[in-house]
Amino acid sequence: MFTDLPEPELAAYRSAQRAPSDFDAFWAQTLGQARAHEGKVVLAEVETGLSALDCYDVTFPGFGGDPVRGWLRLPRGRRAALPAVVQYVGYGGGRGHVLENLHWAAAGYAHLIMDTRGQGSGWSRGDTPDPAPTGPQVPGVMTRGIGDPAGYYYRRLFTDGVRAVDAVRSLGFVDPTRVAVVGGSQGGATALAVAALVSDLVGVVAHVPFLCDIPRALTITDAHPYREVVDYLATHRDREAAVLRTLSYVDGVHFAARAQVPARFSVALMDPVTPPSTVYAAYHAYAGTKSIDVWRYNGHEAGGPDDDAAALAFLRGHLSPTGNRSTVVE
Repeated sequence: MFTDLPEPELAAYRSAQRAPSDFDAFWAQTLGQARAHEGKVVLAEVETGLSALDCYDVTFPGFGGDPVRGWLRLPRGRRAALPAVVQYVGYGGGRGHVLENLHWAAAGYAHLIMDTRGQGSGWSRGDTPDPAPTGPQVPGVMTRGIGDPAGYYYRRLFTDGVRAVDAVRSLGFVDPTRVAVVGGSQGGATALAVAALVSDLVGVVAHVPFLCDIPRALTITDAHPYREVVDYLATHRDREAAVLRTLSYVDGVHFAARAQVPARFSVALMDPVTPPSTVYAAYHAYAGTKSIDVWRYNGHEAGGPDDDAAALAFLRGHLSPTGNRSTVVE
């Protein structure tokens, strides 16, 4: 069933959330500190038996200089610098198996899929730990370090996302002027954050993005992962103000308001995990050109392969050589 406002109200919905006054300074300082850490991108070729793609196990420096893993896939026989797609993963997942997610490289792009620190045992495997110290938390990562923005888990993850773009741009066979970011759910939240924090990307795809209009989401869905925060506050009754303050630094509505690159969103009207109004909140706040696909009869899987096909079509124009890029709705 529909899990949120009626469609006409969704189209009109705007979030009432306001970013902290030091939001931009917080993230500028965070990225400056991350980029000050020494470290290099390391590639180790992986034998897969594939005849059309070359695959590499990648390690690059993320938040705090922590080593972050990923898979890099390249079309074999390339003769010029490649456009690149950096992909982020949904909640509970990691970079997966080297033979998964091959369609971006098959389409002719350098494809880096970033591992998700401290996750990767729920539905897709991962290999990157989250070494940061944390206090009491509900199982999962939503409340890891939630008492303070500086120690919050998503500060580290979103910084990893920016550093993944830095990493792929440093590779000699990648055209650094043609890089896009994509993701769904938690990956969509990461892509939105990176689109705001890296201003010269050529496009962003955010399918059913998580972590948008968070205070509203906490009160209109009982689904996980938002439920982790509710469970935390049900026990730590005196910490609501501190928790909401921390979450305001990672809310996708605030990142959307700062992002200028062309964007493609998707939303599913029967999605209890990322309630549709929260996706629309980020979509309506988005400062750049944008379009949205609405899946009326789907849950959190949204458009599935149809979303992938639409994303391929959308980025084909934006990742082509300058002068050949397509326009976007709205």
